[in-house]
Amino acid sequence: MRVHQHPILQFDRGKKVQFSYNGRPIEAYEGETVAAALHAAGVHILSHSVKFHRPRGFFCGIGKCSSCLMRVNGVPNVRTCMVPVSQDMEVEPPDPPRLPQAPFEEHRREELDADVLVVGAGPAGICAAIEAARHGARVVLVDENPRMGGQLVKQTHKFFGSREERAGTRGITIAAELEEEALQLAREGQMTILLDTSVFGYYGGHGSHRLTAVNKMAQVMYILQAPTVVFSCGAQENMLAFPGNDLPGVYGAGGVQTLMNVYGIMPGRRVLMVGAGNVGLIVSYQLLQAGVAVDRVVEAMPRIGGYHVHAAKLRRHGVPIYTSHSVKEVYGGDRVEGAIVVRLDENWQPVKGSEEDVPCDTVCLAVGLTPSAQLLFQAGVHRAYIPEAGGHVAIHDQVMETSISGTFVAGDTSGIEEASTAMVEGKIAGLGAAIHLGLAEDSRDALISYQSTLQAMREGPFGAKARAAKEKILQEASHAGV
Repeated sequence: MRVHQHPILQFDRGKKVQFSYNGRPIEAYEGETVAAALHAAGVHILSHSVKFHRPRGFFCGIGKCSSCLMRVNGVPNVRTCMVPVSQDMEVEPPDPPRLPQAPFEEHRREELDADVLVVGAGPAGICAAIEAARHGARVVLVDENPRMGGQLVKQTHKFFGSREERAGTRGITIAAELEEEALQLAREGQMTILLDTSVFGYYGGHGSHRLTAVNKMAQVMYILQAPTVVFSCGAQENMLAFPGNDLPGVYGAGGVQTLMNVYGIMPGRRVLMVGAGNVGLIVSYQLLQAGVAVDRVVEAMPRIGGYHVHAAKLRRHGVPIYTSHSVKEVYGGDRVEGAIVVRLDENWQPVKGSEEDVPCDTVCLAVGLTPSAQLLFQAGVHRAYIPEAGGHVAIHDQVMETSISGTFVAGDTSGIEEASTAMVEGKIAGLGAAIHLGLAEDSRDALISYQSTLQAMREGPFGAKARAAKEKILQEASHAGV
């Protein structure tokens, strides 16, 4: 299942290692996660549901679901999509439930103080950290992944927009450029970067913010303290309700990108794509680049939601796009073997007799995202349900500050949009944090420039949803006195 030839990407796989899965030797490469290595070896069932013991497989690839929880070196409930393989590692299925076998040991505990703490090193988080550091703030940047960049590390397409926002540059290149900027600031002593580190709690404080994080690989727990915090925690994949949606072989679009564009592993041989927004269209084309057949794209809306330039590329490769169509069910034994696609009427109801059997081994869901804002809600910020923003979000003002003084939000955590807008929001949040600290003198022009750029990026029909979301958020902020 490994990709050996790609028109854009080169997979410089690390040293070969061997680990055991349920007593069976598995060959992998350093840098791969356990779940990715198992998938490449043909192991598709990673766990089973608790009540009905139905098989579960790789789905999100970013630690947001529970499908890949396994026992690793005696420790139960490990997110194997986040843990890298190592020589002689022992991996077991989670069934049946057993107490931990690994010995409990006292681990290090470190306390870190900063002017600005940034949670999440995706496009918004890196830009927030860089902006704050450039204005003299001491920054700690934390991310649970082994590298910075978030979703950018999976994006092989070229971005649209203005030259200032890196239009014409591939997402993977933008990620590398932002990473180097952050590392340079770290070398200069202006920034501390903690990777493989998960922030798991917010505990407030008097005039400051106190959070806890853990790095399981280094076996250290951090107590993080800062007067300002930027939450840029990204988003998680949405699910569709249909029979068979839990079978191994049903993936979120981000999970497919992780396997394919980060680790060079094909999710399957023949894919049914669900969703014709930008994500569904782009990932479909990336599947073709990796040598995977895309049977078709189905979209419940009566029109294509993404840019037509992306749709045109698929059609030139013979991939049909069916609007007013959706998945009725997915079938298979231990993994996906096919799907039933059905046409929808003007009331979104299945048209009787329109069912079609589509043989495939993979169903990819590109049906939207939900903001990951749990830490903000734990902090007690004012929140509201904004459908256009993707769900419940933290209400914030035009400087991205929430109802709790000194806490800011940026990127998909503040409402689902494109990576380009996430980067600008990150700059605004980082600048807002610096202003809050009294560090950013003469920053008004820069702030106005960033806000004007955001407004321009949300113009036109494709920005209507984001415009509506931000208008509702600002109205709610005004009513709540944020």
